[in-house]
Amino acid sequence: MTDAAQNHPGERLGLPEKGPRSIARIGRRIGALAIDYFAATVIAIGFLGYDQFALPGEAGWRQFAPMMVFAALQILFIPTTGGSPGHLILGMRVVRLGGGWIGLWRPVVRTLLLIVVIPAVIWDADQRGLHDKAAGTVLIRV
Repeated sequence: MTDAAQNHPGERLGLPEKGPRSIARIGRRIGALAIDYFAATVIAIGFLGYDQFALPGEAGWRQFAPMMVFAALQILFIPTTGGSPGHLILGMRVVRLGGGWIGLWRPVVRTLLLIVVIPAVIWDADQRGLHDKAAGTVLIRV
């Protein structure tokens, strides 16, 4: 089946159009990203001394503290709970195509590409970003 003949995102992957196990849509994804990055920023400010008002170069490595905490949350939560806190709050889960445990390397690859941003905003007809395609994962509704 070609992408053009597909009736809904995820059909080629054997996923339903709506409800549990369907592809998580863009609104939920953006919401989860916002929740995760907000949580990472709060943690960075509270524990790592992040100063959002520091001039470039003044804060040193701390200017990247929210991004580092965000990456840590993704890499720790995805293999242990099936999704980041934002994913879980909004009823989503990151799963491995073909089933089974997602493992340790998939969340690392997925997160590194997510941080680069471009792979996450380019997706296919199944609404899987390049970060999910590279990791062999898909973000579904639960």
